[in-house]
Amino acid sequence: MSLTSLALRFLFKRNDDRRDAGLTTPGDIVRRDNIPYGPDPRWNLLDVYRPRGEAGKLPVIVSVHGGGWVYGDKERYQYYCMSLAQEGFAVVNFTYRLAPRHKHPAQLEDTAAVFAWVQARAEEYGFDPEHVFGVGDSAGAQILGLYACLCTNAAFAEEMRIPVAAAACPRAVALNCGVYQVDAGQRKSLTARLMKDYLPGGGTAEELRQVSVMAHIGGAFPPAFVMTAEGDFLADQAAPLAEALQALGVPAEYRYYGGPGQVLGHVFHCNMRSEEAMACNRDECGFFRRFIRPATTEG
Repeated sequence: MSLTSLALRFLFKRNDDRRDAGLTTPGDIVRRDNIPYGPDPRWNLLDVYRPRGEAGKLPVIVSVHGGGWVYGDKERYQYYCMSLAQEGFAVVNFTYRLAPRHKHPAQLEDTAAVFAWVQARAEEYGFDPEHVFGVGDSAGAQILGLYACLCTNAAFAEEMRIPVAAAACPRAVALNCGVYQVDAGQRKSLTARLMKDYLPGGGTAEELRQVSVMAHIGGAFPPAFVMTAEGDFLADQAAPLAEALQALGVPAEYRYYGGPGQVLGHVFHCNMRSEEAMACNRDECGFFRRFIRPATTEG
């Protein structure tokens, strides 16, 4: 593991510990924890959160956590994900295999397995399989973006050879503070340095093309809420993606939170003590609701 990845793990953990200190499971949430979704007993685990008292089928949000591909798990995202469940969704919060031990495309394979699991277990867990959404931030936004490309770009799906059922494509996605374009000219950036641990070849030109969401988007990409904020070190990545999707005719909403005098920072939306975070998360859930079709009755 590189010194960059070691430092990132230390700093991210310290900041997350401070952010979440003292938080507990809200009383209005029911949770089921440590459910296997794949063969790896350490990494292939997920939690499901639902609003207490909601017995029927609910629309689903699958959360893909961030952490520079080398850090993070579902425990770090539990409070954020439970806040989304409080908006009336069932939320699936999962851990995926991390680099450098598990290199690309392991993270994408695990994400595909979770979306397939949601479809397969919809009846058991009260999921509405026709209304499955995805959220991801930082590296998780890149992974979710690639997964959406896998679902909607046949050439990319053939290249990756990761099976995806048509029913497992998210109905819409929220991409938060993410990285969507990596190229050789960014070799001094944090993202480029992490590529050495994330990619099998350390970041060849072909690998950088393969993991760049911008290289694979098309007109069938799901509707997208693309968010960044004042103080996000990846802020320059969001607008180009949103504009490219809009040019392709994809319903895409670009949002920039904060501004001069209000520095929110990278993945600010995960801070459950922040009013700005809660407002952002409500905005994203509102975006998803635009793509929920009312239930129909026959007779």
